[in-house]
Amino acid sequence: MLKQTVNGVFAGILISIGGAVYLSCDNKYVGAVLFSVALLCICYMGYSLYTGKICYIPEKHTKDEISILLTGLLGNVTATTICGYALTYAIPKLKEAALASCTVKLEQNFLQTVIRAVFCGILIYLAVDIFKKHKTPLGIIFCIPVFILSGYEHSVADMFYFAASGIVSLKAFVFIWLVILGNTIGGMLIPLLSLLGGKKDA
Repeated sequence: MLKQTVNGVFAGILISIGGAVYLSCDNKYVGAVLFSVALLCICYMGYSLYTGKICYIPEKHTKDEISILLTGLLGNVTATTICGYALTYAIPKLKEAALASCTVKLEQNFLQTVIRAVFCGILIYLAVDIFKKHKTPLGIIFCIPVFILSGYEHSVADMFYFAASGIVSLKAFVFIWLVILGNTIGGMLIPLLSLLGGKKDA
């Protein structure tokens, strides 16, 4: 459990680095592409990111796998929260960008947030699965900018953005959990449909 929590911390640090570079870029297209370095490093290093791990729960839903998923999420939360405050202290301009972004996010209604998170979950599944099965980073390089530029919601990235923004409220807390819910549904959607359809791996 300690190892998986630490792996979750490492993943959270990398997502924070990706989030920071996105907030720092004046050009959102460049920022979206550079954010993909976070998932690339997570996949190559084997770190524990909730949105990548949840995709495989339909196939491997043992007690151990669920424990790994949840301890990894704890590490994700811890790291993104600490990094959010630390990076905005070191680079104050990040807080302004994060505050503007999170203020807009909180204007979404519950259903809008969940739907955006579902589509993000689908793209994260595709990015990770293409990497695992075909040994290529192309899925990550394309899927990550697509979800960012489309305005979809990624729970772990949003944890970093809200910590960086300094917003602490019940509405922000509920928002994060709605995004986790949507990412969970989206991440498991294709695997579940594949299992129901009896699809075999190529």
